[in-house]
Amino acid sequence: MRSDGYLIGEADLVPLSLGAALLGTGGGGNPYIGMLRARELVRKGAEIRVIPLEALKDDEWVSEVGGIGAPVVGVEKVEEGGECLRAMRAVEEASGKRFSAVISAEIGGSNAMEPLIAAALAGIPAVDGDGMGRAFPEVQMTTYMIYGADVSPAAIADEKGNVVVFRNIIDMYWLERFARDVAVGMGAGAGLAVAPMRGDFVRRTAVPGTVTQALSIGRTILEARAKRRNVVDEVCASTGARLCFTGKITDIERRLEGGFARGSAKLVGSGAWNGSEARIAIQNENLVLWVDGEPVVMVPDLIINLELDTGEPLTTEVLRYGQRVAVIALPVHDLLKTPQALKVVGPAAFGYPELTFKPLEAR
Repeated sequence: MRSDGYLIGEADLVPLSLGAALLGTGGGGNPYIGMLRARELVRKGAEIRVIPLEALKDDEWVSEVGGIGAPVVGVEKVEEGGECLRAMRAVEEASGKRFSAVISAEIGGSNAMEPLIAAALAGIPAVDGDGMGRAFPEVQMTTYMIYGADVSPAAIADEKGNVVVFRNIIDMYWLERFARDVAVGMGAGAGLAVAPMRGDFVRRTAVPGTVTQALSIGRTILEARAKRRNVVDEVCASTGARLCFTGKITDIERRLEGGFARGSAKLVGSGAWNGSEARIAIQNENLVLWVDGEPVVMVPDLIINLELDTGEPLTTEVLRYGQRVAVIALPVHDLLKTPQALKVVGPAAFGYPELTFKPLEAR
C-alpha cells in the first residue's frame, strides 16, 4: 500500500532551497527564485506531497521534469510557473499514458522545486529522489537516461505558451541537442518533461531520498546560524563533506554559450591554504577543482562553494570578485560511478579527457 509520505509546508521551503543549492554544485537554477514560486503555490492552498521511492507501484507512470537552459538567465527571466506542467501534459497526450507522480531530473537549485510545483499543479505527489543526486548541465546526464529510459516522446514549454514535442528521437544525446536548441530559441530557459517511466524502473534507477536530504542540509545550515556556530564545520560534520579549500575569489569569467553558462573561477588561499591558488571550471555547475595546478575533485563528485562566514551555498551565477568562500566536496551516489555512468558524466564527457576520475573517498 502506498505510503502517504509527508507534506512540504511553507516553513520547509527555505531549508529545502538551501539544501538544494548546496547539492546543486553551483547549478540547477537560482534556488531563491524557485523557493518563491513554490511558496506562492503553498500560500494559495496547494498541497505539495512527497512520497518515498518504495511507494511507487510497478505499473505506475512517473514524469521526470526540470528546467533547461542557463542558470544566469533564470535570474532575469523569471518563469511563468506552468512550463513543466504544460510539458508534462504534452507528453501524456503524445504517449497516451497518465502520470501518477513526478520526480526531479536533478535535486540541485531551483530544479529541486520544479517537480514539487508541477506535482502540486497536477494534483499528484512528488517522489523523494532524483536522477543525479546533484545537478548536471545536460539532459542525458540522469541515471534514468544512463540506465535505459526511453528518450521520446518528450516536450519542452516556455513561459509564453509555446510547447514543442519531440518524437522518434534516436538516443539521449540527440534529445539533449534538440532540446537545447529549442531552449535557446525560447530565451535560454524553459521547462522540460521526458518520456514516461514505469514505477519499477524509477525505483531501480533513481538516487533515493534526495528531497529529504536537501531538507536536512538546509535545516543544519539554519540551526548552525541560529546558534552562531561555524556553518561550514557543521555542514561537513553532518554530511561527511570534505573541506578542500578556503580563500577569496580573485577572478570570475562567465559566458553564455550554446545554452550554458561556461567559465571559471580563480581563488587565492587563506587559512590552511594560505599561499595556494585554486581554479574551478564551470559549465552551469562546478566541474573540476584544481589546487596549485593539481586536480583535487572532479565530476561526478560534488564541488560546492559556501560563503565562508554564513555558509550560504553559492550558485555559479552569483559568484563575484572578492567573495570569501569555502570549497567543500561530497562523493556522488554509486549509481553515477559505474563505468557506464562515467562515460556520460565523467571528466571526459565535459572536455577533460586528460583527467581520470578517482572517487573522493579514495583520495
